[in-house]
Amino acid sequence: MYSKILVPVDLSHLEKMPKTLETAIDIAKHYNSILCYVTITNTTPGAAAHNPKELAEKLQEFAEEQGKSHGIKTQSRVIETPDTAVELDDRLLDVIKETGADLVVMASHPPGTGDRLHILHSNAARLVKQSDVSIFVVR
Repeated sequence: MYSKILVPVDLSHLEKMPKTLETAIDIAKHYNSILCYVTITNTTPGAAAHNPKELAEKLQEFAEEQGKSHGIKTQSRVIETPDTAVELDDRLLDVIKETGADLVVMASHPPGTGDRLHILHSNAARLVKQSDVSIFVVR
């Protein structure tokens, strides 16, 4: 049913998404799918790496470790953008098309004050509205 599953990850916050990673791995095993871990990053240094090249190496290592430890096929992609706050959703939509993903498994941020005040928006909701692939949101 699913051949390629896209999983947006932030390597500096993996401790906040074990349920999301486990869900994606479980679905990948069930359908014998390729799991593609993707990170959208600024061109400036971040918490996970000093530059996009270093981040790509770390994400590839993470993907390989996940593949070996869970017996699944994995890939990784790092997408650079000048401003992730503004372009995150658009870059995710682009990478869905570029990779041929037919499912996205992504973490939800916990609801809070920012949602009630309409300061924060839902990345998943935008993907659901603008993409033609299934989006699985894990809370």
